[in-house]
Amino acid sequence: MGAPVLPARVLPAYEGGSLVNLIASVVEGRGGARRHPPLDLLAPRELAGARNVVLVIIDGLGDNYLTQHGAGSELARRRRGAITSVFPSTTASAITTSYTGCTPLEHGLTGWYTYFGEAGYVAAALPFRTRGDMLPLRDKGFTPERAYPQPPIFEALRARSIVVTDRAIVDSEYNARHCKGAERRGYDTLERFVGEIEAAVKSGPEEKFVYAYWPQYDMASHRHGALSREAAREFARIDEAFGALLARLSGTETLVVATADHGFVDVAPDEALELPSSLAALLRFPLCGERRVVYCHVHDPATFMEGARDWLDERAEVMPSRRLLDEGWLGGGTAHPRIAERVGDVAFIMNGHYTVKDWTPGEARHLHIGNHGGATADEMMIPLIVESA
Repeated sequence: MGAPVLPARVLPAYEGGSLVNLIASVVEGRGGARRHPPLDLLAPRELAGARNVVLVIIDGLGDNYLTQHGAGSELARRRRGAITSVFPSTTASAITTSYTGCTPLEHGLTGWYTYFGEAGYVAAALPFRTRGDMLPLRDKGFTPERAYPQPPIFEALRARSIVVTDRAIVDSEYNARHCKGAERRGYDTLERFVGEIEAAVKSGPEEKFVYAYWPQYDMASHRHGALSREAAREFARIDEAFGALLARLSGTETLVVATADHGFVDVAPDEALELPSSLAALLRFPLCGERRVVYCHVHDPATFMEGARDWLDERAEVMPSRRLLDEGWLGGGTAHPRIAERVGDVAFIMNGHYTVKDWTPGEARHLHIGNHGGATADEMMIPLIVESA
């Protein structure tokens, strides 16, 4: 039997075809100074010509899912094309890019679990809590300003900025930092999500930028799988709401842009690997990053890589983490001053749909079916949807 055929690896198109470039177009189109080249598929002048710009981010909606399962939908009918996420293809990295206009190399959030050396903890970067026991990092004397040093885009825009996001996170440490310069409005239902966007657009005659985030499709895909009936129902709900939003914004001189932060792959139980004790014993800290892209902080990288390659074989590429930086996986720009510690010493880039997990005290032994963070097209490609209202 020959070697298995692995899905082609997709890397971010940072020079004009990625989420970084979409945000660059938005920033320039709303009167700010962009950090990176604009998006090839959406020039800043198109955004500059609208009185209002609404950016809707549907967490988890991959372009492959939209084109394969959403034919005829409100979103698919307005799809202009596909762009790439950032690497890793995960919320912590991509949403931070959408808030700052920075590449992961610049903003330094390289996955859900991040080693913050200044605090001395591995932590969940968005909840801003330690891994396992979920203690607030602020209680450890570590502030959001130190964790998230890059300024948000809203501070530099000419247009009035409004962020519409889930009420459960609207006042989180992460959002309070990254929405600085914008008004924050929370919602608790899909109807209120649409209503708050409409109210924001119609709240005055000045030029506006409305950033709207919807997380429920992502949650359903994690819990039940991206190809589940539950995820399909959640897609149908947000698709119907998107159509309603366009109708309610009709005549407001608004350009509505929708995209995502990443897509998904579903992971079978036998593809969910647990780090063996022989390798766990060589770690300095618990694993960081994502289950699909793993950062290992180790005492002896050469010994660890040899053992990891023997164990993983063709299920992952095991490499010195430095390669991710040298080869541009995390993008360009001025590197975050602690980027080296954020990616650790050794990285696992998982092949196929494989994942790797370790466990720390306090963590519930639960694994998601839907996962992301890797470099397959299902995870990396996100849609660009554009419509004038």
